[in-house]
Amino acid sequence: MTVMTTQTAPAVGFDQVSKSFGNVRAVDGLTLSLRPGETVALLGPNGAGKSTTLDLLLGLKQPDSGAVRVFGVTAREAIVAGRVGAMLQSGGLMDEVTVAEIVGLACALHPKPYKASEVMARAGITQIASRKVNKLSGGQAQRVRFALATAGDSDLIVLDEPTTGMDVTARQAFWATMREQADQGRTVLFATHYLEEADAIADRVLVLHRGRLLADGTAAEIKAKAGARRIAFDLEGEIDERALRELPFLTVLDVSGHTVRIQSADADATVHALYGLGLYPRNLEVAGLGLEQAFVAITAAEEAKTK
Repeated sequence: MTVMTTQTAPAVGFDQVSKSFGNVRAVDGLTLSLRPGETVALLGPNGAGKSTTLDLLLGLKQPDSGAVRVFGVTAREAIVAGRVGAMLQSGGLMDEVTVAEIVGLACALHPKPYKASEVMARAGITQIASRKVNKLSGGQAQRVRFALATAGDSDLIVLDEPTTGMDVTARQAFWATMREQADQGRTVLFATHYLEEADAIADRVLVLHRGRLLADGTAAEIKAKAGARRIAFDLEGEIDERALRELPFLTVLDVSGHTVRIQSADADATVHALYGLGLYPRNLEVAGLGLEQAFVAITAAEEAKTK
């Protein structure tokens, strides 16, 4: 029998993990494996089980069944060894202490700490180092949480909605820093509602739905899995929506003024039928779905199965 060491083990491993709260199954037989060095986005609608999954990964909650491993050991063992840094949406910050004091404490407690000044500079909070934590804006507090998550040389960084409350400039700076972390070989796992972030940043995208893994692949593979394409065009004169709804393979129709937007499971057949109606679309565009539209299509299809 081959024994998997922490050097060869996945960064994260879930094996048939389930967790319920009363009658609600938050995580349902979840099995997944993250390779060291990956940047992975965790997506899902509200109630999909994203936060519970992260809590199980970090040992903040225990599974009802199944096993969770981080670099081949328990979450507690990995965290005590300093291999995991986390930035949680629910993570509170101590009041009446300064930014410098709380970051300094995090560095002092980490088994492999960085200098506090370096941590604050990387998080973009040097200028507010003397400010009390309870006087921070939402975006500033998020950057402090990020500093705490990267206070030492950790191999896995876990982020739950990390850019909530940040403006566009701060979000761009944050992800530039995270790219540097990933380029240094760290595994980054983040849950987000900003799907454009997942599309731009992640090597791999996981879609959760009702606690189950619904899709797993690159952003391009997730888009392809939706099995639909976007068609947009302009029509002159009065638009007969009823006729358009009869187009073959149509899944979504949106008419705004003289502009028609369609999602189709077979774009070629839909466009052919469009001309067959005697219509002459102008400015015709056919493109694949963006990650957001693909996410909506995949989760909507799964919802339809359960009804």
